[in-house]
Amino acid sequence: MTVRTSSGFSRRHLAQAFGVAFALGLTPSWANPPATGAWPTQTVRLVVGFPAGSSPDLTARALAEPLSKALGQNVIVENKVGAGGNIAADFVAKSTDGHTLGLMINGNMTIARILNPKVPYDPLKDLAPISLIGKAPLVLTVPADALGQTPAEWLSQAQKAGDKLSYASPGVGTVAHLGMELLKTKAGIAPVHVPYPGNPQIITAMLGGQVQLALLPPAMAAAQVRGGKLRAIGASSTGRSPVAAEVPSLSEIGVKDYQLEIWNAVAAPASMPAAVATKLSAVVSEIVRAPEMRARLFQQGWQVVGSSPEGLRNRIESDTKALGDIIRSQKIELN
Repeated sequence: MTVRTSSGFSRRHLAQAFGVAFALGLTPSWANPPATGAWPTQTVRLVVGFPAGSSPDLTARALAEPLSKALGQNVIVENKVGAGGNIAADFVAKSTDGHTLGLMINGNMTIARILNPKVPYDPLKDLAPISLIGKAPLVLTVPADALGQTPAEWLSQAQKAGDKLSYASPGVGTVAHLGMELLKTKAGIAPVHVPYPGNPQIITAMLGGQVQLALLPPAMAAAQVRGGKLRAIGASSTGRSPVAAEVPSLSEIGVKDYQLEIWNAVAAPASMPAAVATKLSAVVSEIVRAPEMRARLFQQGWQVVGSSPEGLRNRIESDTKALGDIIRSQKIELN
């Protein structure tokens, strides 16, 4: 493999990549060909369940180059879109080549089976947690010409509008969908759900007037708000979030007891050997915690975490309960 160093990747980055790889027993192929039985021995696929330009896709593409350098093999991003990311998650769960990973959102790793018992994979049994990458609130976003001059005024108008409004999400069972259903009860609003393949399509729909509100990742909301095309009503955090510091929390505008986070993570098939998963977790965590990557992910709207497989599993279990409670209380199900 010939390593191509971009202008943004310094010699220090390369030194760090060598250090991570050698410390974990992963001999980079640009130094020596991989030894028999070493991992990885071929191109690694990083599968994403959402379209190019979506938040998970951007994170996967940010991770691919430094991960390739650390592992000594090509890392390619592959989009398998549909079913709120569950098609990609199922593909990863059933992969047997030993070199397929997934860039997952929390819904795919937690409540997929609770929402729909027919989902062909079990998040807790069929996926191996690798590392939590980042977390963030969602931002309630509306068109720039929406009624009301302030967030509180918009909320009042939305309460009066009832089901005349519609909201978009990246699919049934995604955290944005569940979060909006919970928000409906907390805020006293009643917009109708319209699912889309991903957030870029949601933004297009809002700009075109097909839908009137959505919970968006902070960076995607901020880009449109700065351009004067959308307005931010509030963030789904209990207080101001560092990745959306200029946006009031929804609790500030009168929505009490409402808090929700999205996160993304790397996962593998459950068949991945535990030793490989542990080594890969250390590589991914070190990459995302590096100052340059931390800044890049922050620009994408993520507060970097990085975790062990055990840390990610703990988060999966706690979110499975919390999001499962929303599904049951709101009687959400796939049609």
